[in-house]
Amino acid sequence: MLFQVRHPFAIPALVIVGALLVSACTGAAQPGSSTSPSAQGAPVAGGTVTIPIGADPTLNPWSPNAFVESLFINRAIFEGLTKPGKDLAPAPDLAESWNTAADGLSWTFKLRSGVKWSDGNAFSADDVAFTFNDIVLKPDLGAQNRASYAAVKSVTVVDPNTVRFDLSRKFAALPSFLAYNSGILPKHILSSNPLTTASFNKGVPVSTGPFKVEKYTSGQSVSLVRNDNYFGPKPYLEKVVFTVVPDPNTQIAQALAGDVTIMILDNKAAVDRVKTANGLAVVSRPLVQYYWLALNQTDTRFTDVRVRQAFVHAIDRQAIIKSVESGYGSIANSPITPALAAYYDPSLASKYPYDQAKAKDLLAQAGWTPGPDGVLQKNGQPFKFTMDVGQRGVLEPVNALIQQDLKKVGVIAELNTMEWNAYIQKDVVRREYTATVNWWTYPSDPDVFPYYHSSAAGKGFNIPGYQDPKLDDLLVQGQSASDLDARKAVYKQLQAYTSETLPYLFLWYPQEIDVISTSLNGVPELGLRDAMHYLGEWWLAKK
Repeated sequence: MLFQVRHPFAIPALVIVGALLVSACTGAAQPGSSTSPSAQGAPVAGGTVTIPIGADPTLNPWSPNAFVESLFINRAIFEGLTKPGKDLAPAPDLAESWNTAADGLSWTFKLRSGVKWSDGNAFSADDVAFTFNDIVLKPDLGAQNRASYAAVKSVTVVDPNTVRFDLSRKFAALPSFLAYNSGILPKHILSSNPLTTASFNKGVPVSTGPFKVEKYTSGQSVSLVRNDNYFGPKPYLEKVVFTVVPDPNTQIAQALAGDVTIMILDNKAAVDRVKTANGLAVVSRPLVQYYWLALNQTDTRFTDVRVRQAFVHAIDRQAIIKSVESGYGSIANSPITPALAAYYDPSLASKYPYDQAKAKDLLAQAGWTPGPDGVLQKNGQPFKFTMDVGQRGVLEPVNALIQQDLKKVGVIAELNTMEWNAYIQKDVVRREYTATVNWWTYPSDPDVFPYYHSSAAGKGFNIPGYQDPKLDDLLVQGQSASDLDARKAVYKQLQAYTSETLPYLFLWYPQEIDVISTSLNGVPELGLRDAMHYLGEWWLAKK
């Protein structure tokens, strides 16, 4: 079967927006409606767009150090075989078409002809094979997102414009996964350089997108200019500058001063203040995202599911949504978000009500009893542990609220606040943590294999290190099923199972709030990071 623009399991954008409105109504009171800039005549060329990011990026989509801030720029300069379409279905990018074999054990991608790298060298199937065979599929390199491709055995060059992905099992969602954080890298530049030490990652990389890096000043900014070797239409914008601004409140102040063109509003309490500012619009975007609390499974206190269930009952998640998200969100009890309306199971929404008595009962069943100071203890040891807190977005106030709630049931969580990059290295890369709060944003597909399968524990995205053969089997079944009804059935089971076993402690499903200059046009109705794939279509109205 040939796939060009649509994907058999894609969820239409309007359905996703509707699902988010429903979730808002059934959770916290629905926030007021958003406004968005309207198109202002025909596109015009020129101008500079400024976007704040929270930390220095790593300019390589496969680097294990390429986290949140890196996504903006990497999606703007590196192209994948596919990209998220404006309806969230996988759309052509470096590949113009694709098809799967009758047995489902291979996918063949036909590449665009005439594509060049920003340094003028020709792009070919060799670059695709190199990216996957020499980087992604090499376990010792620890490539970011490697677990997404656990079903891929190898990539074969069929001819200069054709590649074949050979699989160990059916992988129906491959085109969707190739659209996310899976940029192709230049073989002629990186064939002799290790992934994590290439000067490429913190300098001026070679890429294929409509923009290329002009200058990278650590701690200050990354500037992009038009890529004259780009195969597609010339971008309207002359320049795009990503400024490094760690403090969300400083980002807001800059936006109000007119120094920001577009940004994600991490501090949603500022929505009303920003809405009333001249020249700015506030837009609510659907997200396939959820926040979680990970409890390291090497700590035997957390291997007891009753403890994990007790923690969820002990945490007032609705209060968190109200406090840090200003009501923009809904309680999460599984990894499948309401945005994936065809798969989401709404019956789980009320599974873990805020109930301190229930939390205390479960902890007692697990052998934890109050000590003389009220702190729970077991075998003479108090229930105390450290929660690492990354200085990013809402994480600091969220951790403080969780700390307060756990203390009410006799559990002491001591907070260790860290600079974001140091936190990523310690908790995410090296896994040197006991408990931590973070979030996942993933493709518009319910396949969560990279975040939950046992093979992803360690260097992969399975942050808690949770390993469960039954869950592994469900994850493989979901990847292998090619029929929509069969996939829906598998992922309904997976939601029920993960909500019971809690590999992660699910907190809430957020919405993205973007602040946009009313002079900016051409931004698709996607999350801002996904919208970076369409940076060549953005344009600024003349003032």
